Amino acid sequence: MTVTDPAQAADPERATLDKAAHENFPVAPFFLPRAWRADLMAVYGFARLVDDIGDGDLAPGGADARLLGVPAEHADDRLRMLDAFEEDLHRVFVDAAGTDGGDGTPRHPLLRRLVPTARRCVLTPEPFLGLIAANRQDQLVARYETYDDLLAYCELSANPVGRLVLAVTGTSTPERIRRSDEICTALQIVEHLQDVAEDLGRDRVYLPAEDMKRFHVQEADLAAPTANAPVRALIAHEAGRARELLNEGAPLVGSVHGRLRLLLAGFVAGGRAALHAIAAADHDVLPGPPKPGKVQLLREAGVVLRGEG
Repeated sequence: MTVTDPAQAADPERATLDKAAHENFPVAPFFLPRAWRADLMAVYGFARLVDDIGDGDLAPGGADARLLGVPAEHADDRLRMLDAFEEDLHRVFVDAAGTDGGDGTPRHPLLRRLVPTARRCVLTPEPFLGLIAANRQDQLVARYETYDDLLAYCELSANPVGRLVLAVTGTSTPERIRRSDEICTALQIVEHLQDVAEDLGRDRVYLPAEDMKRFHVQEADLAAPTANAPVRALIAHEAGRARELLNEGAPLVGSVHGRLRLLLAGFVAGGRAALHAIAAADHDVLPGPPKPGKVQLLREAGVVLRGEG
């Protein structure tokens, strides 16, 4: 999603946070306590910006590069931008700890926003570093041979987000982290299925090569305007894997209470509704990402909250 509004280009922080409305899952819905909403939006701002750096989807004009101290002529160097972003992340935890690291407060406003969250929730750098590592990997690895290879990527690119949600809400336990990882990996796979054509345009393929071979799918098939029968069969196979992961992770919802239960149900429901939309499109994801409607999302949320399915 590239920002074209001049007002948003002048305010990269707002341009990034506004993307929350377009995600498959609720980021910080109104029913949560205000402090949780602020903390979750701070985490989202980091995760969205690091993905935008890795995908080359930053606001035009180079504002993010200037904020991170990257010279304008290197603003399109994604690895250099990620290095600068990681350096600025270090300032978050120096600032949050209240120690004098000698390099000041974070430069980027989205990372300054993260400081009170890191302090209040006693966050550690590891999940954030995982997200940066995933985007570095995107610059170096464009194909995945096996499903296990893809799962290892999701361990960096998706699972840290769920772990951060649990940390922000003070509900982390080993069992909840395991269930959260299953949900987050599933959501990442669903996003890959929705974005097959877009990813191919970036010279990335997140469908395991061994599965493509099994279903007799060539990369040229993914560049077609519509999917042929082998591509649809492949997408259905990967969607089934994502659904199994969502089902395995769904007990996480019943392990918590109150408004957090609604939030986590929204994550699972968002994934299931997206899978329903993919199936409704007969697994033809190539014309564009199949998106679920609000009615389907609410229906799935009800199923999750009742512990059905």
